[in-house]
Amino acid sequence: AANKCGVSNFVLISTDKAVRPTNVMGASKRLAEMVLQALAAESATDGMRTNFSMVRFGNVLGSSGSVVPLFRQQIKEGGPVTLTHPDITRYFMTISEASQLVIQAGAMAEGGDVFLLDMGEPIRIADLARKMVELSGLAVRDENNPEGDIELSVTGLRPGEKLYEELLIG
Repeated sequence: AANKCGVSNFVLISTDKAVRPTNVMGASKRLAEMVLQALAAESATDGMRTNFSMVRFGNVLGSSGSVVPLFRQQIKEGGPVTLTHPDITRYFMTISEASQLVIQAGAMAEGGDVFLLDMGEPIRIADLARKMVELSGLAVRDENNPEGDIELSVTGLRPGEKLYEELLIG
């Protein structure tokens, strides 16, 4: 549809979940990436007008899919703050960084490209939760501080959930 309408640049918003997918969302994003890469390869020979590219990133701070709003709500309600696993790590970026990456991808793409942002080192979600409790002026309740305000509760990994994120395939 983008090509038929003469759109010059099409940028797919993908996810780290497309790398070795373990759930339907990741598999559908990976399939979408593969379809766009095939369209980009086809456009070189068929004269398509649309330049297809992809951006792949992890968690966007403050977005609806981020743990930050969930943790903020759980802290506001008095806890517990729920973690799926104590060792789980995630990459984070700001909304501004994500937006800039999408704009840059549209400007720099040559067709079939996958763009990634250097997001630095992954963050342990348990450390993020602990820091958010403390920045709220409260204390974490644990074996070292049984009188603390907010407990961190481990609920277990969900089906298909990974302990760490990968951004590159191969």
